[in-house]
Amino acid sequence: MTEADVAIVGAGAAGLSAAATLAAAPLSVVVLEAQGRIGGRAHTVSLAGLPLDLGCEWLHSADRNPLVAPIAASGLTIDKTPPPWANPEATVNFSVAERQAYGQAFATFDERVEAAAREPADRPASDLLEPGGRWNPLLNAFSAYYNGAAFDQVSAMDYAAYDDSEVNWRVAEGYGAAIAGLAPAGVRIVGDCPVSLLRHDGPRLALETPRGVVQARAAIVCVPTAVLVAGALRILPDLPAKLAAADGLPLGLADKVFLKLDEPEAFAAEAMVYGASDRTATGSYHLRPLGRPVIEAFFGGAHARALEAEGPGAAAAFAIDELAGIYGTGLRRQVSVLGETAWATDPWARGSYSHALPGRAGERAVLAAPVDGRLFFAGEACSPHAFSTAHGAWETGERAAREAMAALGAG
Repeated sequence: MTEADVAIVGAGAAGLSAAATLAAAPLSVVVLEAQGRIGGRAHTVSLAGLPLDLGCEWLHSADRNPLVAPIAASGLTIDKTPPPWANPEATVNFSVAERQAYGQAFATFDERVEAAAREPADRPASDLLEPGGRWNPLLNAFSAYYNGAAFDQVSAMDYAAYDDSEVNWRVAEGYGAAIAGLAPAGVRIVGDCPVSLLRHDGPRLALETPRGVVQARAAIVCVPTAVLVAGALRILPDLPAKLAAADGLPLGLADKVFLKLDEPEAFAAEAMVYGASDRTATGSYHLRPLGRPVIEAFFGGAHARALEAEGPGAAAAFAIDELAGIYGTGLRRQVSVLGETAWATDPWARGSYSHALPGRAGERAVLAAPVDGRLFFAGEACSPHAFSTAHGAWETGERAAREAMAALGAG
């Protein structure tokens, strides 16, 4: 039996932020993490000697991102090279006319979404696409990378609520490594310790784990919405409003494939190509990110789920086929597969990041609301304007920790 003032469930960005905030409080804190590593959906691995981010990769809204300063202070390298999607000329397999036409279609769509978000009733973002528009398949492909789902599954109000300064930087050593490096030294973090049941019907909370029961005065729940919906973490007595909110904020899917280039100088650094512009089931390919001898392929939404369902190697094979269609069959001899992700089949993630279903934009506030001054909730899905990002998760972890401190009289 272990006792703590505050138990934090999950050691992703939100859980680590909550732990860092509580570290200075006169409270005992324990972080219970289901996996054998910390960072959650921020995960850097070394492949062929290169630090590659399997999950989140970009410091979005970097000019005001609260993670930039502590990451820089930790000694890691903040790279400010603009992303290729911010530079129309970086899309090397589009003509000038195609870049302009796609850019105009995107701008028109965004204007329609902003206008629709001011209306009383929510609607699917797909309603704002030009009927029969030439660029609709690629816009939906973008949504699959950006939201993890096509626009027909995305709330227009929620999509418009995302606040982005459009300044995007990277951590050369890996964003996942940076997040893990921010874990506070004074807080106990227990790995391989999933919480299967959280009871809140007694004088103290009881969190059941394979290592025994942890009792706590308060708990901060920092798990993905898909984990709550699947019942991998049960909360009793039931909280129907929380489960309904989590169900309205499903995790979309964005997967990556990393291909190593034998002759990298044949490809422009920091460029990108789309596999196709006339279908949604296509990849986006970042050529030589940070000048490295790598192509980073992105797949999202239903297409990514279909590739995962085909099994290991399917996404890599699709990426190589699309790239060979652009660069010629000789490309097959120039690339080798470093790795690929499968976030939907990760039992402790079950997807990549949240999007609100049409009509469910208000669920983020419901999910984030405390319960009985003892249960607090954090994670990117709880962020009103920075959802789907690590810094959004970080901000909600700090907020939940301060709520817990105030409730326990330690604020």
